[in-house]
Amino acid sequence: MLLFIFDMDDVLYDYDWRRRMAGMTRLTGLSLAELRERWWHDTGEWAAEAGQIGTADDYLAAFSEAVGVDVHETDWVRVRGAAMTPWQDSIAAVRRAADLGRVTLLTNNGPLASRHLRALAPELVPVFGDHLYTSSDYGARKPDPEVFEAVLARYGVPACDAFFADDLQVNVDGARAVGITAHLFAGAPGLLAAIEDFAGSRQCGAAPV
Repeated sequence: MLLFIFDMDDVLYDYDWRRRMAGMTRLTGLSLAELRERWWHDTGEWAAEAGQIGTADDYLAAFSEAVGVDVHETDWVRVRGAAMTPWQDSIAAVRRAADLGRVTLLTNNGPLASRHLRALAPELVPVFGDHLYTSSDYGARKPDPEVFEAVLARYGVPACDAFFADDLQVNVDGARAVGITAHLFAGAPGLLAAIEDFAGSRQCGAAPV
């Protein structure tokens, strides 16, 4: 079985981080600089993405404490979702990958995003089904090779039968470090071509064609 692993933000969706932060400013009264200082750092958001902040409820409690405002879950989800615009051509490329093997999502996000992925990214549900995962579900975040190894273990697929697409070179390098064929996303046409090329030439034990 071929396994196709896709990042979400800035691969399948246009993710407007500044729009999200503007929404968080309206919710909390904190500036972008204050939000960065209080949460978007190694012991806040990045720790949550690495699975170090237990459940979605734990995440929301820790976030609310950090920003000093009791943020409601529905508001958090609304602000996150408002920063996402689907790229239909990229999603069409994923549909092609689904014809060729198994597709799964791997996005650096915490447990609250994981709980609400189906609402945040409804366009992905018909393509990925239940295979929508955040890095927090694996207990490590990209580019840590551990997260890629955990994905391979979940699906029982050797690295040579796995393909990964991401918009960040550091994450591509992390996947390549464990033997996964990795593509640096720069647009849907290139993504589709990379998917076709991988399916035609990168099966374990098969000679390139």
